[in-house]
Amino acid sequence: MKLENLQQKLIAAARKNPPNDHVPFAFEKRIMARLAGATIPDGWILWSRALWRAAVPCLMLVVFASLWSSRSINSDAVEFSMQFEDTVLAELNQNLENSW
Repeated sequence: MKLENLQQKLIAAARKNPPNDHVPFAFEKRIMARLAGATIPDGWILWSRALWRAAVPCLMLVVFASLWSSRSINSDAVEFSMQFEDTVLAELNQNLENSW
């Protein structure tokens, strides 16, 4: 549907239903009372709640990573430093072999 046609239909529908002049009793007072009772949220409280909620998953991740790394170190006879070096330099070694 074209945007202009949609706009014309919405304007026609709005003109058919004019707004009601009747306002509920003490409407303004109820709204003002709600606005006065509303508090402004403190940024520090919001940050502290978010950080405390994030602490548990982070702690679980650290425990899982430490268990996984301790299990992998104990099971391999090859030294971790050699595995790390091979992994980091794998692309360089592959490019050298292809260039010769």
